[in-house]
Amino acid sequence: MASGLARSRGRRRKRRARSHVVEVSLGVAAFAVGAVAIAWPLSRSDAEPGHVVAAPAPQASPAGELTVASVDTDKKPAAKRDKKAAEEKASGPSKYTDTTAQAYFRSRWSDKTAKRVKDIRSEGGYLRIYTNLPENADNSKTAITLCKRGLEYLAERGEANPVVFVQSRFGENGNPVLANVLGPDDDDCRVTYPEPK
Repeated sequence: MASGLARSRGRRRKRRARSHVVEVSLGVAAFAVGAVAIAWPLSRSDAEPGHVVAAPAPQASPAGELTVASVDTDKKPAAKRDKKAAEEKASGPSKYTDTTAQAYFRSRWSDKTAKRVKDIRSEGGYLRIYTNLPENADNSKTAITLCKRGLEYLAERGEANPVVFVQSRFGENGNPVLANVLGPDDDDCRVTYPEPK
């Protein structure tokens, strides 16, 4: 009888020890999930400053294990992200796009040169023609032709101080100027560089 009592006490101790191990394991798992939920949004390199990302909530699976649901942290739809990228690279419409100039260019010319135009913007009184030309196409025939077409457009609008920039596609140096006219005294679309002193 005494040996049977000793065995049952030993079983109770083992059961208590096992349940204690399970409780500790679940506590450690919950702590780890909480730490990840807090640290993960802070470690994201693409997160905007001041942008708070909701942490994923731990959920219990049917087997009783804790899992973390995945969360898409980019709240902007793909179309808006693409539009913003096009705006920054000047490879598509933006809030500065001059729709009148675009319509003028499309209705007037439909040649290979016109197809090089990606966006036309009016910023601060300047007409900027963004192209898909490489940045080493400065003073090229295409860049000069686009600059002259920009001057025609401004002349038809009655602009007394025409300023036109024809710019390359986006690259390491942004959108370098390939041809320009800097006002009424500049009658040549060629980009000039200051002479070294």
